Amino acid sequence: MRPSVVLRHCDRLGSGLRFHDGLPAAAGPARGGGSMTAMALRLLVVEDDDHIRTALRWALEDEGYDVAEAGSGEEALQAVAVSAPDLMLVDLMLGSMDGVDVIRQVRRGLDLPIIVVSARADTSDIETALDAGADDYVTNPFAVKEITARLRALRRRVGPVTVEPEAVVLDRDPVAPLVLREASGTVHRGEEQLPLTLTEFRLLCELAAAPGRVLSRQALLERVWQHGFFGDERLVDVHVRRLRTKVERDPGAPRVVVTVRGLGYRLDPQ
Repeated sequence: MRPSVVLRHCDRLGSGLRFHDGLPAAAGPARGGGSMTAMALRLLVVEDDDHIRTALRWALEDEGYDVAEAGSGEEALQAVAVSAPDLMLVDLMLGSMDGVDVIRQVRRGLDLPIIVVSARADTSDIETALDAGADDYVTNPFAVKEITARLRALRRRVGPVTVEPEAVVLDRDPVAPLVLREASGTVHRGEEQLPLTLTEFRLLCELAAAPGRVLSRQALLERVWQHGFFGDERLVDVHVRRLRTKVERDPGAPRVVVTVRGLGYRLDPQ
């Protein structure tokens, strides 16, 4: 029997998290022997607080993940080099090498989904993490069910995409047209293939599926991130800004992905 783990409503104080519902007062018997299937996704939890890291591992193992742990940024990079995980949960405050540095280094060679879990809720912190390559951002206090819901959403997003094979021209610039090919998962500006992340590509596809129609931030959260109630609309704004730097001829005066003040975003084919 493994102990019941509850991680509802916690927030970081200094270098650790405070549990409002807490860990069990007494440790249970040694863990192991769970029914882990050969198809279990491998998840790396990067967190410097031993109690939080262990509690997350227990909870996520109960969800069917094969969980590995890293207590520092250096340990995380070593673990990724030895055996790349399928997904990562990364805290930002890790000591000498923070979570942003870890994400940047991982992104140099891998495109695996990464979720940041942090007490930092400022928009600037969220933008920094997403700019480094994170796919999602969860702020404390959080519930484990929120983490698992977002992981399930990421798992669906990295699965096969059912799409039409035609190329969609988003900008008919005579010199360097902007072309989206969903079937091959590519976007080209002229002869150059643009280095879009998975999230940026999904976002562009959703906007391109409804040309000329405004999509609210909440609608994009549900379609791209599949968050529903848990979504933070700032995720959409940051990813739209990043997407524009790659697809627009002039990111400062966007013409393809345009903002409709107070409503959301619209794709206007040129």
